[in-house]
Amino acid sequence: MLFKRLAIDLGTANSVVYLQGKGIVLNEPSVVAISVSDRKVVAVGNEAKEMLGRTPENITASRPMREGVIADYQVTEAMLRYFLQKACGRSFLFRPEVMIAVPAGCTQVEKRAVEGAALSAGARTIYMIHEPLAAAVGAGIPIAEPSGNMVIDCGGGASESAVISLGGVVVAKSVRVGGNKIDDALANYVRKKYGLLIGETTAEDVKIKIGSALKVNGDKNKNIELKGRDNISGLPRKVEITTNEVVEAIHQPLSQIINMVKSVLEEIPPELASDIIDKGIVMSGGTSLLSQFDKLLTKETGVPCHVIDEPMLAVIKGAGIVLENLETFKRSITRR
Repeated sequence: MLFKRLAIDLGTANSVVYLQGKGIVLNEPSVVAISVSDRKVVAVGNEAKEMLGRTPENITASRPMREGVIADYQVTEAMLRYFLQKACGRSFLFRPEVMIAVPAGCTQVEKRAVEGAALSAGARTIYMIHEPLAAAVGAGIPIAEPSGNMVIDCGGGASESAVISLGGVVVAKSVRVGGNKIDDALANYVRKKYGLLIGETTAEDVKIKIGSALKVNGDKNKNIELKGRDNISGLPRKVEITTNEVVEAIHQPLSQIINMVKSVLEEIPPELASDIIDKGIVMSGGTSLLSQFDKLLTKETGVPCHVIDEPMLAVIKGAGIVLENLETFKRSITRR
């Protein structure tokens, strides 16, 4: 084959690229640093993430994806071009075919924005697959069978839940709440309770190290030192925060995700509901790694939930499998 085929999971927090025949070739944060004067790209990915909140006046570092969809078209296009060049080599003679995983709840306008950005970045043909469907394939679920399977994909910008049967989505719901909103909730809690301003990187770090979805007792209630800027004096200051305080801080965004999952369960046909009770709910996405989140969901829905292996790579693995077997999965994708 003269041209290459790629699958891209264009996430709010991280973007992952799969190259046909080679597997995952790139996994970097969805962050771009741009020079203010000439709008040229200074850095993308890991290098740009290190600049977040630390840039001088002439450089801006930002996330062009917000809540699972494109927020800054030109910057997203520049980021996609960087990914294509890094995966295919700087000078690719033939434009590659690209499969992009998109949220099940995104609008036609949002889909066209993704398509336009990918074509401008150098793609020849665009295939689109819904993220919950790709996550189900990546988790090894036989989606073509006449049996109900439920997947929850909790990413950085959005969380989605879908019931899949016979290779298609029966019911899907999404909520624009994910890891970023959880970080924001934590930063707001620290600001209100301690009068300390912290950045998104610090909030994410606290969530990963001591965060939990359920309250804990004894030794499990860990402490962490937070460093930030005092809201009143403006001077640097330190405070200590515990796991149970983090649970309290992130309760509201988690409740929104749980309500979305419940609304999907309320809409499914009875036959599929019995399948889901037997099999349980599969969880994927980076936010599903939050300690005890699966237990909280099980407690609230009454349906057993379990996190798959490598949940952050489920969507890209699934998109890669679909890309390698386009004929088999042709009913599950759209070509543009």
